[in-house]
Amino acid sequence: MNQPLAYVHPGAKIAKNVVIEPFTTIHNNVVIGEGTWIGSNVTIMEGARIGKNCNIFPGAVISAVPQDLKFGGEESLAIIGDNCTIRECVTINRGTIASGQTVIGNNCLIMATAHIAHDCHVGNNAIIVNGVLLGGHVTIGNYAIIGGLSAVHQFISVGDHAMISGGSLLRKDVPPYTKAAKEPLSYVGINSVGLRRRGFSTEKIREIQDIYRILYQKNYNTTQALSIIEAEMEATPERDEILDFIRNSSRGVMKGYSGNY
Repeated sequence: MNQPLAYVHPGAKIAKNVVIEPFTTIHNNVVIGEGTWIGSNVTIMEGARIGKNCNIFPGAVISAVPQDLKFGGEESLAIIGDNCTIRECVTINRGTIASGQTVIGNNCLIMATAHIAHDCHVGNNAIIVNGVLLGGHVTIGNYAIIGGLSAVHQFISVGDHAMISGGSLLRKDVPPYTKAAKEPLSYVGINSVGLRRRGFSTEKIREIQDIYRILYQKNYNTTQALSIIEAEMEATPERDEILDFIRNSSRGVMKGYSGNY
């Protein structure tokens, strides 16, 4: 249902039951899946790939060119999965030659005024709260929640099921299943409430707590802690995910408890 006051480029591929409200502009080389609603005053630029049953609210700008001085006009994409909600005035830039695409997974909620920069990868079921700023090449895990007005440094990784306090500055990677708060950003426990809501058993939550006690509360350095975890904790997918995340961290992981709180 295309409103007469919307502009849709003839080269865009729009599913038949997509609703496009007035004053929206859709450029060439755009694909939009079935059941998606595009609010008024939305701009969807070249390279956008939007899945099924998404809701994109007024003022959003999807797939604009990266705010990267190295960008040379190369073809790239901004990919949004199915069942995503993109609220008012969100900006999502397309990728650069580095990866060729910015990716938002399925079932994500991107709240008003958030910015997702070039080459970011946001997992499934993630929540990016109002005013969050993701620098380029940021990776956000599945079910992660980034609190409002947080700023995430480029190349940062946030693990699956992690929860970040509002107003945080992320300069280090945040391992999976954790809660992060304070300044500088620090480990403040595991996201036990979120894990219970997603069906993790009490035993599994206790296992994850035990891993992070060794890492953050036993006064070991990171290398020592990882060796002890690997030697003493039973091998499970969660244990191995945590070990792999920390070992593959290019910026280092956030610090643990300190005497400041």
